[in-house]
Amino acid sequence: MNYNFELMASMMCADYGHLEHEVIELEQAGIDSFHIDIMDGRYVENFAMSLNDLRCIRKLTDKPLDVHLMVEHPIHTIHLFTRELHRGDTIYIHPEAEYHPSTTLQRIIDAGMIPGIAINPGTSVEEVRMLLRIVKKVLVMSVNPGNASQMFLPYVREKYDELLAIKDQMGVDIYWDGACGADKIKEYAPLGVKGFVLGTTLLFGKKATYAETLSRIRKMDM
Repeated sequence: MNYNFELMASMMCADYGHLEHEVIELEQAGIDSFHIDIMDGRYVENFAMSLNDLRCIRKLTDKPLDVHLMVEHPIHTIHLFTRELHRGDTIYIHPEAEYHPSTTLQRIIDAGMIPGIAINPGTSVEEVRMLLRIVKKVLVMSVNPGNASQMFLPYVREKYDELLAIKDQMGVDIYWDGACGADKIKEYAPLGVKGFVLGTTLLFGKKATYAETLSRIRKMDM
């Protein structure tokens, strides 16, 4: 049976010596969207992509962008990102990084973007339940935020199960971020996970071309 799920490229894992080529190759391979990880060195220890990286990728493609803000108090800088994006792009914030996350989410909505929250492994569904009434997308972190090439945290399975059980009631789509192998897509796409962020586990730094990898994923028997 074929399932309709989205594949997103984690662009912090791309080859920045050939970024334009990477974007073009991924688009031609059939990627659904480009996942942009913005880190400030405070909310997480790492510095990753920048506003200039986002601006560059936005100019290179008409595909949707999914901007994941791993920054403290994004309400102070959210306008810097919304003015670079197209209507219909997605912005995720971490509720723990904001005093009043609902206010920041409303600014994302007012700018014409799709509002989302990212949930850390240590954050429970109950802690963010009311925000599910506001957002359209929930990015569930299956690793701790901040770095690529981490190991999957098995206890996060319980969180996916909880969210999948209430996603229709809340009107949200669930997305997978971190340590995403083909086995996770094969298991969770049939259960209702809408999209998967692909990084070094499956997409980048492999012998197969992006087109070969994406084609193989979409043709998996589920």
